[in-house]
Amino acid sequence: MTALWVAVVITGAGCFLLKLAGFALPRRLVEHPAVRGAVELAPVSLLAALIAVGAFTTAHRLALDARAAGLAVAALLVVARAPFLVIVIAAAATAAGLRAVV
Repeated sequence: MTALWVAVVITGAGCFLLKLAGFALPRRLVEHPAVRGAVELAPVSLLAALIAVGAFTTAHRLALDARAAGLAVAALLVVARAPFLVIVIAAAATAAGLRAVV
């Protein structure tokens, strides 16, 4: 397991423990704006990091290939508020089509 994945696992475990701690901590502490902001943004940032690593790296190197094009199509469709299934199918079709051509 590489250092990157160790960091991902530790961050994931930290998010889980932070969510679990929310049930045990006093309400006034949990509702503090700084704590609330961290709790709300940690899972989003973890997911964004996983997507970036999956879409832009190959064998420990940066890569710009069909996966990046599929991600771009997905991002455009999210902005256009397309249904989730349409987003997934369009992104997969874009990546598959570009891989078939190249």
